[in-house]
Amino acid sequence: MTGTNPRTLLALASTAVALAAADTYVVVLALTDMMSGVGLGLDNLQRAAPIISGFLLGYIAVLPLIGRLADVISRSRILLGCLVVFVVGSGITALAVDLDILVAGRVVQGIGGGGLVPATLALVADLWPPGRRGLPLGMVGAVQELGSVLGPLLGAAVLAVADWRAIFWLNVVLGLLLFLAIALVTRGAAFETAAGGLRVLRRPSAAVSKGRDRGRVVTTALGVLTVGLLWLTLAAPPSLASDVYLGLPFVPFAGDSRLVTPIGVVTLALAVLLVVLTIRHWWPPLRESDLPGALLLGTVLGCIVLTFASADPESEVVGPLGYALLPVAGIAALGYVWRHRTAASPLVPRGTVRGRTGWALVVSLLVGVALVSVVVDVPLFSRLTTSGSQTDAAMELVKFLVAVPVGALFGGWILRWVGDGLSAGVGLLLATGGLVVMSGWDRGSLTEITSTITLAVVGFGLGMALAPVNDAALADSPQHAHGTASSLVVVARMVGMVVGLALLTGVGLHRYYQAVEALPREQQTSGQALLDAALLQVQTVFVGAAGAAFVGALVAFVFLGVRRREGSGSLARGFGVEE
Repeated sequence: MTGTNPRTLLALASTAVALAAADTYVVVLALTDMMSGVGLGLDNLQRAAPIISGFLLGYIAVLPLIGRLADVISRSRILLGCLVVFVVGSGITALAVDLDILVAGRVVQGIGGGGLVPATLALVADLWPPGRRGLPLGMVGAVQELGSVLGPLLGAAVLAVADWRAIFWLNVVLGLLLFLAIALVTRGAAFETAAGGLRVLRRPSAAVSKGRDRGRVVTTALGVLTVGLLWLTLAAPPSLASDVYLGLPFVPFAGDSRLVTPIGVVTLALAVLLVVLTIRHWWPPLRESDLPGALLLGTVLGCIVLTFASADPESEVVGPLGYALLPVAGIAALGYVWRHRTAASPLVPRGTVRGRTGWALVVSLLVGVALVSVVVDVPLFSRLTTSGSQTDAAMELVKFLVAVPVGALFGGWILRWVGDGLSAGVGLLLATGGLVVMSGWDRGSLTEITSTITLAVVGFGLGMALAPVNDAALADSPQHAHGTASSLVVVARMVGMVVGLALLTGVGLHRYYQAVEALPREQQTSGQALLDAALLQVQTVFVGAAGAAFVGALVAFVFLGVRRREGSGSLARGFGVEE
């Protein structure tokens, strides 16, 4: 069991990570249909921004807490719990007929999908010793990035035969299948973190098992009933809702919300009862994980996401509520620092960010900056310089996205012979060179084969940095904090993506307006002159991305170690790092 089941569990967990990653991008093609499904027209595009930012909010804000929970309780329970949350969120999204419910569903999806990543990365640390984690970490990174490729393609395939709701019902089906598979693999044993790595706990006694099974049957039945009523509440089947008598539970008390109905109130009451009956199971782990600290840090991350992710990257840096949210983030950050210093068991255990772990977070953040610059500005560049459609612009991006998982696999595989810093540093130098070339692209560049090669090189280089960053963070963090360390790596990359895009866009917009103002008055309305200014904006973003990748390479070379680690020491012997 210890030789096979844990590795099977890792394969299933990686598949779940890919499913959640695909959902990050699946709305790219379905967004306009989703807007129509909740009564929004194309002229309300700004109101639809929470459909995307809501997923990011859930994904990022709760990551540290879920990472810490993965250190407190078994990885398998976290994986199963996150899959349940992801499935429920997908179902809510599929049933939504108004914007508030749709955004709520996306937030719940993000919480479940984001939580799968740190638990899976920590599982790698459980199964493989330092020095041998490169390839499995590369595989996790590869499937995560592969999801970003498959997401738009999956969305397009589903939309070709069904409406947008089918995308999320497919998530429900796949999520349930993965849940059953993981539950089957872990049936009869719980995989726990121990001082020596992963261990399989023995079955409890027959008497204890009988009592637990009886309680699980009751809570499971109540949970299924609650979910079923939630489905009825949100779906409001016409055959029931339009009936004179059977439709009474679906009549709203006020307004037209499907939640403010008799059946909605009953569903809420059952949910509260379920919470009360299960509180003795989930409250102790939450208390041990420092829930106040999680709320403070989650507030900081949530404010950052809502400030920058809700901004229109083509016209603004800070979103509509940004100037109100940033002070809140600052206050919450100060509160978290105080909590971390005074709590007996803080959210991020003391000593987690030590050795190379802190530098790994820096590199991860810079990788996020470079990654998002390509993801956003390559399609924009394509629309500016070609007459192709939005789909054609997305296909240009696929040339980059396909190369990222390949680079992730290679970057992990090569760690058998080289250090984390060398693998990440070389990859980021490749990305730097490619981004410098992209900063010189002009109107005809995308028609040349060299543009495809350049995009592939940048994607491959950025992918090479994923496994080494995770490997360094896991190697130098305490074993009892591997879930937390993994979550911080993911948070750093996501924050880099959100904030980096906003800052680079701000610099690009500044240069755009400078270029327009420098034009003679008669040319300030000229299409060609304005196009040149817009190209300058995109080129500026690529320059900034190249700078981020280059700084990341320097940090990797100096602080992550260029020589292969041996044994289980806390630090790698490398360039500038002594054991």
